[in-house]
Amino acid sequence: MPVTTDTSFVDRLAPSVAVMFRDRVASSGSSEAYRFPRGDTWESVTWTEAGQAVDALAAGLLSLGIEPEQRVGILSTTRYEWILADLAVMCAGGATTTVYPSTNAEDTAFILSDSECLVVFAEDDSQIAKLTERRADLPALTKVVTFDGTPDGDWVIGLDDLAELGRAHLAQHPTAVDDAIAAIQPDQLATLIYTSGTTGRPKGVRLRHKSWAYEGGAIEAQGILDERDLQFLWLPMAHSFGKVLLSAQLACGFATAIDGRVDKIVENLGVVRPTFMGAAPRIFEKAHARIVTMQAQEGGLKEKIFKQAFKVGLEVDRRKREGQSVPLPLRLQHGLFDKLVFSKVRERFGGRVRFFISGSAALNGEIAEWFHAAGILILEGYGLTENSAGATVNHPDRYKIGTVGPALPGAEVKIGEGDEVLVRGPHVMDGYHGLPDETAKALDADGWLHTGDKGSLDADGFLTITGRIKDLFKTSGGKYVAPSAIESKFKALCPYASQFMVFGNERNYCVALITLDPDAMAEWGAANGMEGKSYSEIVRSPQVRAMMGDYVEQLNARLNRWETIKKWEILDHDLTIESGELTPSLKVKRNVVEDNNKARIDALYAG
Repeated sequence: MPVTTDTSFVDRLAPSVAVMFRDRVASSGSSEAYRFPRGDTWESVTWTEAGQAVDALAAGLLSLGIEPEQRVGILSTTRYEWILADLAVMCAGGATTTVYPSTNAEDTAFILSDSECLVVFAEDDSQIAKLTERRADLPALTKVVTFDGTPDGDWVIGLDDLAELGRAHLAQHPTAVDDAIAAIQPDQLATLIYTSGTTGRPKGVRLRHKSWAYEGGAIEAQGILDERDLQFLWLPMAHSFGKVLLSAQLACGFATAIDGRVDKIVENLGVVRPTFMGAAPRIFEKAHARIVTMQAQEGGLKEKIFKQAFKVGLEVDRRKREGQSVPLPLRLQHGLFDKLVFSKVRERFGGRVRFFISGSAALNGEIAEWFHAAGILILEGYGLTENSAGATVNHPDRYKIGTVGPALPGAEVKIGEGDEVLVRGPHVMDGYHGLPDETAKALDADGWLHTGDKGSLDADGFLTITGRIKDLFKTSGGKYVAPSAIESKFKALCPYASQFMVFGNERNYCVALITLDPDAMAEWGAANGMEGKSYSEIVRSPQVRAMMGDYVEQLNARLNRWETIKKWEILDHDLTIESGELTPSLKVKRNVVEDNNKARIDALYAG
């Protein structure tokens, strides 16, 4: 039977994101809405100020001729202006087409052409250049609005120029934005988010206003967040995970500090001191590795205290989660280690974090337990772009590490044929844009979204994802292997690992390609007589080869015989978004990595 939670709040949802925003401005007007960096300082705006800015930009879009459901693109990194643009599009009755700023000119043109965008917000001159290069492929595109780029007085205008057009439009038509918002229906298209397709071309996922209203309402209904919270937001806003956190903000009323620079995350956490943050697992892996390797380099008594602290912390945490008592001597040790070690770990993240939310890929359970032992709760959730990002999530008062939690209130999850996870609810897309055959494959006649993920539900309704159906491969001996599970185990063992990619489809054994974290290896090199050496020289050294060999042996001891890694190689570079081997949400594009390293992989099977 599907697991269904309370649905009573669904009938009270706002009809659109635009109404959610207007309601929040009305109820929280003078409270802080957004905070963002300007040079070396952070600026703050209230809900009233954000509302005025959005109204002007929405009116500007109306003056450019945007009509209901017509698409407006956003081609930018995560920043305050991204959010203003997105809200303005929806308050004008249009629909946002999101584009990752790392997308090349050809794919950018395809997305904007396929979605028939009439207007595009482009961050700077580098993004404008992509549009200029492919202008012939974008006949519907009438205007580019730039945040930081150079206006040309015609095709490209500045954000302030759009706002000025809006103010002039409102002077002549005072109720223009009000009328546009009043006309929006719950089933009206709000967002087109493009996701990779099997043909190699991205597919546009059609998400409605009611989908985002539901996501925000479902989070509010659980009492997880409220106006006292402060979010730190760095996630790429072209991704549905970031978008669902914006919907949660409108529903719950907390403030959001925004800075999309990934290399500034830890620094910003110390400055902003948020109460929660959403992130991909790679961020937690890197933080864990950074802290562990720093302590290892300290050596001596400090390292011994650190290791003993986590040994005690993990034992106390395990006992508490299993409902067991904690003996007094263990409690006393834990109290001491909390002051000496765990409080310092928490302080690295600002010292006020109530919880983190992990999504977009599987989080290793051992890393989640490590953070929990230090007093930092990571709530893992699950969802796809096709269901507006959020399908399940753990709750601060009801969670199970290693699971992705129960279904959101008002949604359904069940396990179908072949252990496939199926999802149904108001958050599910109404289809792929212009692709009826692809839509029919993903959505069945009863409204269930077929996710392509394998999973299981326990007696309490908590979902565990066990792998991606397409990622499973079979060795030549007929044994099935789930590479992602093996990869996750290695990264929990090895604090220097950036990526660990397992291959072996139709082969007689498994092999792996390893990439190491550049920052961690630079520090390791400095501590091991290799200061000043290049990344390539360090990772290809006999010392590092021997160290990785030890970690692979530890991994193999935890695997079934047919899963063990017989041969492996360390790449002389890490994977990057720019190379096309990582998605902007930091997931590995396995097929791209395999294609790029075909000769290396074949060599591991030679002889």
